Amino acid sequence: MSDGLTVPFALAAGLSGAVEATGIIVTAGLAEVAAGAIAMGLGGFLAARTDAEHFAAEKAREERETVELPEEEAAEVAGILRGYGLTEDLVAAVVTAIRSDQKRWVDFMMRFELGLEEPDPQRARNSALTIALSYVAGGLVPLAPYIVFGSVHTALIGSVAVTLLALLVFGYVKGRFTTTRPFRSAWQTVVVGGLAATAAFTIAKLVG
Repeated sequence: MSDGLTVPFALAAGLSGAVEATGIIVTAGLAEVAAGAIAMGLGGFLAARTDAEHFAAEKAREERETVELPEEEAAEVAGILRGYGLTEDLVAAVVTAIRSDQKRWVDFMMRFELGLEEPDPQRARNSALTIALSYVAGGLVPLAPYIVFGSVHTALIGSVAVTLLALLVFGYVKGRFTTTRPFRSAWQTVVVGGLAATAAFTIAKLVG
């Protein structure tokens, strides 16, 4: 959503410095939103698919090693347990219990040796849809004033206002979930979006 706000905003602001028709800006902006949503959605889909394939490959390797190299794998389990401060008697007992069930053994190695959790089978599809729809939702915000107003100058001012407000709100909400300093997150998001738009507008003005 943050990218959806900043990229179309920068494009629309840049075009505002070069053209006089809001229709051209809206058309270009909607084309960019569509292309960006598809590209980022596919990127999210492929990233999730890659994670799932990586997990499957590592799991197959661990399954093979527990059959072909059981003593080495048992030694790795013991090493992990010693790292948690277990005594040798407890280590030996836990290793014996774990290796008695191959599925449990492989699950243990995946989680504690490799630090991998099995991905949700629906993650790739959900990731693609979430990213694409968020990009579209964000991209429509800076374009809305160009759809409403006929004057490029008026639309630019409206776009700046609604986009900066949206960036501020989005940055704050994101900061509430990811950091302990949501206000810093809000202003950082605004600064990044503002710099992108300023650069695009300036370049378009100079070129025009």
